[in-house]
Amino acid sequence: MTGNEVKQRRRSGGRSARTAARARPLDEAIRPVRPGMPGGQLRPLKETDVERINEAALQALEEIGFGSAPASGRAYLKEAGAIEGDDGRIRFPRALVEDMLAKAARNLTLHGRDPKFDLNLSGTNVHYGTAGAAVHIVDPKTGDYRHPTVQDLYDAARLVQRLDNVHFFQRPLVCREFESPRELDINTVYAACAGTTKHIGTSFTEAANVAPAMELLHGIAGGEDAWRERPFVSNSNCFVVPPLTFAEESCEVMEACIQAGMPVLLLSAGQAGATAPAPIATAVVQAVAECLAGVVYVNAIKPGHPALFGTWPFVSDLRTGAMSGGSGEQALLSSACAQMHQFYGLPGGAAAGIADSKLPDMQAGWEQGISNVMAGLSGLNMVYEAVGMHASLLGFCLESLVLGNDMLGQVLRCVRGIDVKDEFVNIDVIRSVVLDGPGHYLGHDQTLQLMQSEYVYPDIADRSSPKEWEERGRPRLLDSAQEKMRSILADDGHTIDAATEEALRAVLPLAELSRP
Repeated sequence: MTGNEVKQRRRSGGRSARTAARARPLDEAIRPVRPGMPGGQLRPLKETDVERINEAALQALEEIGFGSAPASGRAYLKEAGAIEGDDGRIRFPRALVEDMLAKAARNLTLHGRDPKFDLNLSGTNVHYGTAGAAVHIVDPKTGDYRHPTVQDLYDAARLVQRLDNVHFFQRPLVCREFESPRELDINTVYAACAGTTKHIGTSFTEAANVAPAMELLHGIAGGEDAWRERPFVSNSNCFVVPPLTFAEESCEVMEACIQAGMPVLLLSAGQAGATAPAPIATAVVQAVAECLAGVVYVNAIKPGHPALFGTWPFVSDLRTGAMSGGSGEQALLSSACAQMHQFYGLPGGAAAGIADSKLPDMQAGWEQGISNVMAGLSGLNMVYEAVGMHASLLGFCLESLVLGNDMLGQVLRCVRGIDVKDEFVNIDVIRSVVLDGPGHYLGHDQTLQLMQSEYVYPDIADRSSPKEWEERGRPRLLDSAQEKMRSILADDGHTIDAATEEALRAVLPLAELSRP
């Protein structure tokens, strides 16, 4: 064998070994990205701006207040110290807000049914997941939009279960085959729980539907005590109709969820230029004021109940009035909201990753990437709607979940930042390679040791050369995503055992789900 052949064999063997090493599942301890990494490097608001927004929000609560509180809510709030005016609006003295902030839960853990998926919401820890209420499923091959079903929700949950960079599953679509709100709410919870053991978020159309859903959850958890010890489903609650008006039915749902031991996301979703002021800063003021009212409401019912500060303002395209969730302004809004959560020391969530694009194309890529990076760098605890959402939240795409998992891997690597350790800034390795070695770092021990822990490798994104791409038959990214999706859905990922499901099916109207 010639010298050149020996060198070629060594190079090929080394490359093959590195490729095989990258393909092996990583131990959790050395994964380069993971749930709950701290962000907070990006701060779009100056400290003086944060103070001014807080002051304006407190002023709005004290002087303008909220309308349309349900009778039960008025009773809770007035007993806590809120004031009902002659105009029927509930106003919140500054001292009351500050008192309730002192009682509010901090450093929350949102539980997964499997403890390995628990989410630690302290500080600036960042987690990405789904959310939304899409009324269409997107077929990226044909471009068609159709009505989503409970099977689509189940399949989405099964995909999220297997996607490492999607950390929680909040209902991203509305199952449109159900005419009964009761059956819709029960089966939304059922399909999500059947598909994933990660933390789940859901909504309820009316308070009466909370009780049967809790019967389902108690059965899955192994009893009410087990559920209350580790509640693995939270209620996404639009308790407010912006501007500054309570949503009576949602407030009643929130009260029922609190009594049932379910964490709540206090969601304020004004649209700048429509149901929230046009200036970005003032849209943040209104969202903060509305969520502060929610904090008072929750803690007036049950001090310290787990609640997330869900400042969730959206953006309008002021030329048309259409929602513009993929805009740079949306990214700024969510980042500023993260900073306000940190000012109050409260766990919080907001929206990012929304695509206005109708399909998973280049527009969707930049819209999802920019806002997810900014949200993570700002230290947003819960980044909702991070993957899968198209057409300004009207459409949901299963293939986008798979594509989004790759995107979030790169996003999380940005959130993690740069580790400047003593051994990394020591020039001994440079000296040995340049003065004594081969003049490159490809086979160096340090490179081999760090290739898994320092770098994130995409699952389906293509980094091959044009020649290699040609030899592999010119694979398209969407085709690779569909292949990955089909391989996941080909496995039976049902997470509720047969005996439990049979017992629950005997007393609740559970849908039939198709399984491999």
